[in-house]
Amino acid sequence: MAFDIEMIKAVYSKMEERITAARKVVNKPLTLTEKILYSHLTEGNANTSYERGKSYVDFGPDRVAMQDATAQMALLQFMQSGRPKVAVPSTVHCDHLITAKNGAEQDLEFATKESKEVFDFLGSVSNKYGIGFWKPGAGIIHQVVLENYAFPGGMMIGTDSHTVNAGGLGMIAIGVGGADACDVMAGLPWELKMPKLIGVKLTGKLSGWAAPKDVILKVAGILTVKGGTDAVVEYFGEGATSMSCTGKGTICNMGAEIGATTSTFGYDDSMARYLKATGRAEVAELADAVRHHLTADPECYANPELFFDQVIEIDLNTLEPHVNGPFTPDLATPISKLKEAALANGWPTKISVGLLGSCTNSSYEDISRAVSLAKQVSAKGLTAKAEYLINPGSEQIRYTIKRDGFLDVFNEIGAKVFTNACGPCIGMWDRMGAEKQEKNTIIHSFNRNFAKRADGNPNTFAFVASPEIVTAMAIAGDLTFNPLTDYLTNNKGEQVKFDEPTGDELPTKGFAVEDAGFVAPAMDGSNVQIAVSPTSDRLQLLAPFTAWEGADIKGLKLLIKAKGKCTTDHISMAGPWLKYRGHLDNISNNMLIGAVNFFNEKTDNVKNQLTGEYASVPKVQREYKAQGIGSIVVGDENYGEGSSREHAAMEPRHLGVRAVLVKSFARIHETNLKKQGMLGLTFANKEDYNKILEDDTIDIIGLDSFAPSVQLDLVLNHIDGTSETIKVNHTYNQQQIEWFKAGGALNIIRASVGK
Repeated sequence: MAFDIEMIKAVYSKMEERITAARKVVNKPLTLTEKILYSHLTEGNANTSYERGKSYVDFGPDRVAMQDATAQMALLQFMQSGRPKVAVPSTVHCDHLITAKNGAEQDLEFATKESKEVFDFLGSVSNKYGIGFWKPGAGIIHQVVLENYAFPGGMMIGTDSHTVNAGGLGMIAIGVGGADACDVMAGLPWELKMPKLIGVKLTGKLSGWAAPKDVILKVAGILTVKGGTDAVVEYFGEGATSMSCTGKGTICNMGAEIGATTSTFGYDDSMARYLKATGRAEVAELADAVRHHLTADPECYANPELFFDQVIEIDLNTLEPHVNGPFTPDLATPISKLKEAALANGWPTKISVGLLGSCTNSSYEDISRAVSLAKQVSAKGLTAKAEYLINPGSEQIRYTIKRDGFLDVFNEIGAKVFTNACGPCIGMWDRMGAEKQEKNTIIHSFNRNFAKRADGNPNTFAFVASPEIVTAMAIAGDLTFNPLTDYLTNNKGEQVKFDEPTGDELPTKGFAVEDAGFVAPAMDGSNVQIAVSPTSDRLQLLAPFTAWEGADIKGLKLLIKAKGKCTTDHISMAGPWLKYRGHLDNISNNMLIGAVNFFNEKTDNVKNQLTGEYASVPKVQREYKAQGIGSIVVGDENYGEGSSREHAAMEPRHLGVRAVLVKSFARIHETNLKKQGMLGLTFANKEDYNKILEDDTIDIIGLDSFAPSVQLDLVLNHIDGTSETIKVNHTYNQQQIEWFKAGGALNIIRASVGK
């Protein structure tokens, strides 16, 4: 079944005219990224050429997708907008609030009881406002989107950083905060800085142990976690067209780990095959009719250095499997060098758990290649040494792999199958013994491996690899094992070696499912009632944030000077805190509890300038708020990398933090701060980070003439009575300055409805 077919027809019907207009104003051949962006301008046909990395542009995305943890805040904001129905096709997917512990059936039953209030709320809001609802157990948002909604040449936003997964079907799909989603659902333009372009030319063809995952693991090693910031990565070449659609999705998915705005591939036969296999032959037919618009102009790929800001070339014929980690997804190690690196760095070499699945690698092809290795356990007389856990990507995937006997093979090696949900990938893993914080190693096919992310244990060394490498190394139970070259001893004392993995791109018998888990909204939701109990600890209706007072902000206390990596996991942890995503005050009790305090090297331990005592970050900030005192947070490089979660911006806003000053921001987090009426500032001189002292009181000067590209002054008032002034930069345009003045973008939407 093809959803929203009329919308897709409308997008394709405008492409010819809009791309022709764009080509005229840009005055050169266009990349695929440019074609999609220029064909989604809210102004219609392009009248100007927008400068990459500088121009702010208004776009009209085709659709919005939200997962249950972020959807709560997005929809609580949308409810305040005054709109009776969403303006574009939108969906909610219940995949984050399911804890992995005992197995699929038990875990799903427990989750539907534990989070019934939240699921009922999301279901009723979806029903009222015309939003498609995917029930708990239906699958992981990005896999479900790829199977049902993604289409070549489309543009979508989603309240999850891995929305970029849909690039595997030729979309420009971008992760955003809930306030951005609220804008688009309310029918307003969506603003984005025109991204720079990184071209990745793939030559040759994958074979043997090499998998699409290894492409992005290699790219992450090249670009690092911030090398793709404010850029779209466009893949092309014979290696790209030789790869499966779901393999492309894997590569785009982990583009979030290099900070990229999104990643994408041009439309090709693999995408057409996937569309047809997932019941969307009509979409494939429509795409075929505009095929020349769904890839770059030929000149761009023939001479990429003339059309991209940066070009990377990877030969798939020689690409070696990689294992990335621990603790960061850009520490890339070829499998042949892993033993050497593990021993040199003192990484625990015994693998305790191998985990397969997540939104990154849970396709039929992924699982079929993993199962080809699992079959060799009994065939070669082996015994799996590590625990093996699986999260299927969707109910359609789970049902199909069960029909095809894959789950029986996994059961034979002692695997445990969890619910079709995110589970351990986002910290929703009730892992026995994790509280002991013992040093151990796990290997998974997920996308992120920050400290504490999977199981809450800071001493779990998590490594990222392809499903094939994860499976082989879990069977071996040893991080130093290289399945390409090494032998294992079987139960007869014989030396045996794995055969290369094999698998099917798509199921030969086709996909099958009894209940995919979709619930369509009411045609008329005007009479649907949404109840939020005032005593609920899971849900809380939002009150508007206060507007700027119209003067310079003075007397701000330094709340914390964060040292080193400070991701959204550090600012607003997931795991057990996910249950409070719909209750801003309750979840604010996790604000910055994972950040390392520069002055004492501790987490969740900062000085209260009012008492001189050290206490939890939220506790200190609540005391400042009670006294009517604002504060400022100072951070390091790439502050706010990781998830799109806007709670990392809303919690400080709610508790009275007025500004965040850092060396550099991750894109989504900086936007989220702006949307909530916060000041996101960067040091003009990064060395000034060292001038911030623990007892500083800080003034922000120049707000009465706050303007684009004009620096602000920060006065650092030290406890010894001295003071010094530093310059700070910002990237606010005039519209974003209005958000700040109004106290947040939502206040402007609300005011416009009231007129």
